[in-house]
Amino acid sequence: MVVLEVPSAAAGTRRVSVAVAAAGLSSFALLYAPQPVLPQLAAAYRLDPGTASLAIGVATASLAVAVLPLAWFAGTVGRRRVIVWSVVLSAVIGLLLPLAPSFPVLLGMRAVQGVAIAGFAGVAAAYLADTLGTARLAGAVGAMIAGNSVGGMLGRLGAGFAAEPLGWHGALAAVAAVSLACALFTAATLPRDPRTSESRRVATPDANHAPAARSCDPTDAMTRAGGGGRVRVGLVVPVVVGALGMGAFVALYNAAGFRLAAPPLSLAPAAASLVFLSYAMGTASSAAAGRLTARLGRTPALVTALAVTTAGSVLTVSASLPVVVAGFAVLTAGFFAAHAIANAWVTADAPPPARGRAAGLYTLFYYLGSGAGGTAGAVVYGHAGWTWLIVMTSAWLLLAALIVLVTTRRSALPTPATALATEDGSAKAQETHRTTSG
Repeated sequence: MVVLEVPSAAAGTRRVSVAVAAAGLSSFALLYAPQPVLPQLAAAYRLDPGTASLAIGVATASLAVAVLPLAWFAGTVGRRRVIVWSVVLSAVIGLLLPLAPSFPVLLGMRAVQGVAIAGFAGVAAAYLADTLGTARLAGAVGAMIAGNSVGGMLGRLGAGFAAEPLGWHGALAAVAAVSLACALFTAATLPRDPRTSESRRVATPDANHAPAARSCDPTDAMTRAGGGGRVRVGLVVPVVVGALGMGAFVALYNAAGFRLAAPPLSLAPAAASLVFLSYAMGTASSAAAGRLTARLGRTPALVTALAVTTAGSVLTVSASLPVVVAGFAVLTAGFFAAHAIANAWVTADAPPPARGRAAGLYTLFYYLGSGAGGTAGAVVYGHAGWTWLIVMTSAWLLLAALIVLVTTRRSALPTPATALATEDGSAKAQETHRTTSG
């Protein structure tokens, strides 16, 4: 008989969720803190918007490159250990970042910081799956992404408000100090990895129980109908949404500071940074993504979230500040819901031994999209303006939605072997009915 190691599953879930949310807050505050001060960086180093955006793109690209090796490394040394070292080291680098003597040195430090953040970004979802099990995974991943969005919002807001009195150096240092406090909280409270096979059986449903845990999702039956289609959908859909969705999202926010400071809006840096309050909508939508998925099914929920993101981005073309702000709120809510659904999708569908690699693959393409899309968006904005940036990012989002629909529809179609088995089963059932009724 297996004995549960924690007295309260709900209390254990809360403890894990809070610790991981604090780690996400720290990591993503650091990752995106330079975003609101990109105009100041451009002025200080005499850069165009595309070059200044490398302060974001280099960090996210290095994160993407490092995520798979670190996911493998975490499977060897323990996921908790990698998460703790990730958040502490990235915060320390953040404190040193304002001391960079030149922009190339700053970019080098940001690259190292991105590698450090990869330890959390690529491991956290697999850690949650191992610790809590797939039945509670969607809610825990939603809480983690809510923490990520809060971190992104507070990091951007803090840097934006501190930039005027302290300059961009002091702004980045202030964000790093808060992030270090969150990192130390995570180090003190994050539970140990499950050690024994028995505790893993308690934390994570085994293969015999996994179908029951997934049966509440209407798309599971559809995905299993295609035989081998389950593996294809479990990888293709999240990868597409991660790469194209995150590319569009970061492209818009990289250029947001320039757009809001330029005519006709002409906002001061502190006022322009208020747009990052939109991340509160992302916090709410990511936490609610699990309920949306349970109600609609994964495919309709994901397509709906991408459509909302597109609609919000189109609203930002307006010259009216209230409409622009509403557009950012809508697109942020839609994107974070899509991210939460896709992230939980790939992790829940992966078998337990492959969860780390599956989560790492998703994170790899997610941040490759962030780095490439964010930089491309800043270049397009610098040369063609905001409207053409919206055209490009909307095309990415609609393409992601189309691929989701096509991929899941194909996986729902029965293979010839499945169709033959179904027809054979139906014929046998009819024959049995005729025999018993006669």
